[in-house]
Amino acid sequence: MSDVAAIEQLVSRHETLKKEIAKVIVGQERVIEQILLSIYTGGHSLLIGVPGLAKTLMVNTIAQTLGLDFKRIQFTPDLMPSDILGSEILDQNRDFKFIKGPVFANIVLADEINRTPPKTQAALLEAMQERSVTIAGQRHKLPQPYFVLATQNPIEQEGTYPLPEAQLDRFMFAIKLGYPSVEEEVNIVKSTTSDQSTILSTLFSADALIDIQHLVRRIPVADNVVDYTVRLVNKTRPNTEGASDFVNNYVDWGAGPRASQNLILGAKAHAAIHGKFSPDAEDVKAVADGILRHRILKNYKAEAEGISEEDIIAELV
Repeated sequence: MSDVAAIEQLVSRHETLKKEIAKVIVGQERVIEQILLSIYTGGHSLLIGVPGLAKTLMVNTIAQTLGLDFKRIQFTPDLMPSDILGSEILDQNRDFKFIKGPVFANIVLADEINRTPPKTQAALLEAMQERSVTIAGQRHKLPQPYFVLATQNPIEQEGTYPLPEAQLDRFMFAIKLGYPSVEEEVNIVKSTTSDQSTILSTLFSADALIDIQHLVRRIPVADNVVDYTVRLVNKTRPNTEGASDFVNNYVDWGAGPRASQNLILGAKAHAAIHGKFSPDAEDVKAVADGILRHRILKNYKAEAEGISEEDIIAELV
């Protein structure tokens, strides 16, 4: 199949997938699109929102419709790295045997990831970047495709730990979930308080998703789009040549090169699901908020004046 035909097929399958997910998840179209974009590009996503917004249900539903192996890890203050990665035990023959942890799945839901201390959070770093874990000097590869979809309660809530910057940077998207509208909440209440159960169809497979990831990477990008993307990321860095007075006044730390890479990949996938064969600057802008939000560190002046990361991104694009 040619890449043109493959993109046309992806557009159709993506629309069908969205309709299937909508059987369970009411609203949140923008959130679901960003999660799917990260999956089509092989990235990880961080879902930020207060408890009760169906973050866990959303990830579970997406895993079912994609036909992927799914495991959930509930992060708590007493969780240890071995509870995530696995550990070696002595078997009956006095030989060491590695018992795989829940990180060995296609989709790992790291539920309330900021409720556990940084030492345990960091256990996911190698898995997210290298798609492998090292136990007692032995490297174990993770199944492919591999995605970490983490949920996080707002940091102001009691009993939470901030994620290390190195780990935040490994998430392609940081996606904020808001409260549903009144109409959406009425539909949610009706569907969740009845005796009816929804049967979901499996529309993809692991191999099909790997093919899509390769397809996205093959999509050509014009030099001017790459130049625009890199300049956009450079503008987030205070006290550099491309930084504006606005950024210099309100930003402590800007985005690194991984942001530029993710913006291009995200723009490619965004173009593909809309039937375009090459992304333009509008595709970059469409994914900029989710990709840059967690990579811009505001200063105290921005906090005092109520300026959000979204305000800074809107000023840049």
